[in-house]
Amino acid sequence: MAKYLLLKHYRGAPDAVNNIPMDQWTPEEISAHIGYMNDFAARLEKTGEFVDAQALAPEGTFVRYDGEGRPPITDGPFAETKDVIAGWMVIDVDTYERAVELAGELSAAPGAGGRPIHEWLELRPFLTETPTITE
Repeated sequence: MAKYLLLKHYRGAPDAVNNIPMDQWTPEEISAHIGYMNDFAARLEKTGEFVDAQALAPEGTFVRYDGEGRPPITDGPFAETKDVIAGWMVIDVDTYERAVELAGELSAAPGAGGRPIHEWLELRPFLTETPTITE
């Protein structure tokens, strides 16, 4: 089995087909969207393919090390950024093809008007081996 990260970009990915921002959806549309994702995750729990999922707040802070004995440096939040990750899901599947199939299905979550969003999801495999350097 291989683990994959499905990243849901709120902004920054190519536009979805049903590209109406969630802050313009009705409460019923938001509930339907979240319900779809919860049902999807529950189904994958039964097959053993679900690992974890979380929604993320739109704001965040960059943090970096600034040297021994010095506090970390922070910068942000970056509300003006073009890329906002709305959430993620980790799946553990037998093949890349299965990961693509599941990402496509998750992309069909309903949005405004109850129509599928057809959003782009970023599919990233977990690094399974430490790269080796040869000289």
